[in-house]
Amino acid sequence: MDRYVERGASWTALAYGPGFALLGFLAELLTGATHTVAWVIVGLGLAAITAPWVYARRRFLTVRVTGEALWQGRERLPLTDIAEVADVGAPTGARVLGGGWTTPNKYDSLPIRLTDGTVVLAWAKDVEALRTVLQEARTA
Repeated sequence: MDRYVERGASWTALAYGPGFALLGFLAELLTGATHTVAWVIVGLGLAAITAPWVYARRRFLTVRVTGEALWQGRERLPLTDIAEVADVGAPTGARVLGGGWTTPNKYDSLPIRLTDGTVVLAWAKDVEALRTVLQEARTA
């Protein structure tokens, strides 16, 4: 059961390319000459280009808290390893969860103290919600 989920991207982004192509086709209808096949190819091409981007963002930038673990991308951190999530300072060089060198762009960091005393950086777009869920999950 998921207590918290923050997807890296939505599959609805695949509709942007075909939507753009539809707008182009409708604009051509106003001029009289239409290139239906070309617009279909453009729409499918843009959707095909967008699909790997959405897949990668969903795989590597999804934040999830289950009953047992915090998932940051493909990295799993058991909740039993978390000692503290409130008032933890982030030391220079703290390891970023999820395998990256830095916190992903447009994400805020949340320092977490582990039971072994080390501090790691979790990340989310809504850090306060993640902190609240992690505090509740630790006490449950």
